Amino acid sequence: MGAYSYIKETIRSEYKNRDDVYRERLVQWNREPTITRVDKPTNIPHARSVGYRAKTGVIVARVRVRKGRRKRTHQHGGRKPAKSGRFFSRAKPMRAIAEERAGREFSNCEVLNSYFVGETGKNTYFEIILIDRNAPQIKNDRIYSQIINRTGRAERGLTSIGRKYRGYSR
Repeated sequence: MGAYSYIKETIRSEYKNRDDVYRERLVQWNREPTITRVDKPTNIPHARSVGYRAKTGVIVARVRVRKGRRKRTHQHGGRKPAKSGRFFSRAKPMRAIAEERAGREFSNCEVLNSYFVGETGKNTYFEIILIDRNAPQIKNDRIYSQIINRTGRAERGLTSIGRKYRGYSR
């Protein structure tokens, strides 16, 4: 087995057993802002499998999304039975919402992909891989240069999770 296999197993066991390291990490993430730039990915094998490369111009951001259904404060639109609920399920997956938020925060970057890193009872955390459009190393890269030409990938549902909720999962 290679090094990445051992790293995957370690991360998986930390998550399953709720180790102290994992809990401390979640407590620290809870104190940070909703969208935080990260020096390097938490789960390197998974990040590399979805397109991360350790080069200038590739950025990783951690995004916190609140779990659960959306609560509506007031019933607007009349007293019809369809409008009378207070809690409504989201139209998009939480991962797609996290990608859109990161894309808005880092407006000079394009969202490449994302992956799950952890959750508490209240929040779910995702790491988003972003590509800087103006970085010279990215412009010369064959794969990344095709991605930066498509602006607004996360908003238009062109990332892997976006394609799933839009019906292109095959």
